[in-house]
Amino acid sequence: MLINCAAYQEGKKLTDIPQSEIAAYLKRPDCFVWVALRDSDAAEMSEMKAHFDLHELAVEDVLLGNQRPKLEEYGDSLFAVVQTLEIMNGDLNVGELYIFAGPNYVLSIRSHSEKGFMEVRARCEREPQLLRHGSGYVLYALMDAAVDRYFPVLEKMEAELETLEERIFANDSARANIQALYELKQKLGRVKHTTGPELEMMSKLFGGRVPMVCSNLGDYFRDIYDHLARLNQSIDTARDTISTAITVNLSMITLQENVTTKKLAGYAALIAVPTLIVGIYGMNFEHMPELHWTLGYPFSLALMSGIDIYLFYRFRKSGWL
Repeated sequence: MLINCAAYQEGKKLTDIPQSEIAAYLKRPDCFVWVALRDSDAAEMSEMKAHFDLHELAVEDVLLGNQRPKLEEYGDSLFAVVQTLEIMNGDLNVGELYIFAGPNYVLSIRSHSEKGFMEVRARCEREPQLLRHGSGYVLYALMDAAVDRYFPVLEKMEAELETLEERIFANDSARANIQALYELKQKLGRVKHTTGPELEMMSKLFGGRVPMVCSNLGDYFRDIYDHLARLNQSIDTARDTISTAITVNLSMITLQENVTTKKLAGYAALIAVPTLIVGIYGMNFEHMPELHWTLGYPFSLALMSGIDIYLFYRFRKSGWL
């Protein structure tokens, strides 16, 4: 689905154009065309391929979808895959942003993502001195916007982690805590699978040899690299914290089981003493001490009660009961 199609020259927007006029504007000097699509189908991509002479392998990647972040050069043009991250109904949604950038065009295709990039176009149009760099600056602005959206996602996960850490010491369900921690670790793993390759990808756009489209924009792409490096560090810290939290949660379970075992052992001892005395006097031997003693019965009860009271006192004092 076509979202927008406009022509720009000398850092300023000329006009919105229909697709039929793309070829005419591509021939203008110092002019580039920016087309934005969403969830494109084969017919639409075939039309874009004809307009911009896109490489068939890159077009195939767009149609197949579910691509890992990457950057590929085809002649004097670039094909970049940047993943988008969103929290939707408590779940992590991973989409893709495909960007074709050539000397006189930018084609951006959003896939499996709810939030668009209209604010990026507005930002570029507010900065004509930067938009003079052409398609390279648009490529930067789109990548920068996608990466900046990772921070709120990570902040929500970190807040969820803090809540789970508090629940560990609140005597909540240990099983539920471990399950929630493991699910959060899986989400962070998916985020890591996004930011890790993008960090490597971004390092190719500044310093040393860079694609012609991105020339003179090294400082801007290095800024995105710094953001990704910080994100990766935060993700690694959060994952280590989750591993520690799971270990602590298991230790809490072990401590709780030890406390329960101690209580069971204490109560078993309280029952064992009367059982022992009753068992002895329950034997059917004719000659037994105190067997015909008038105070034998109350004495045995008093003895059992006294020993149990003493044991209960000692167990309570030692923390078993």
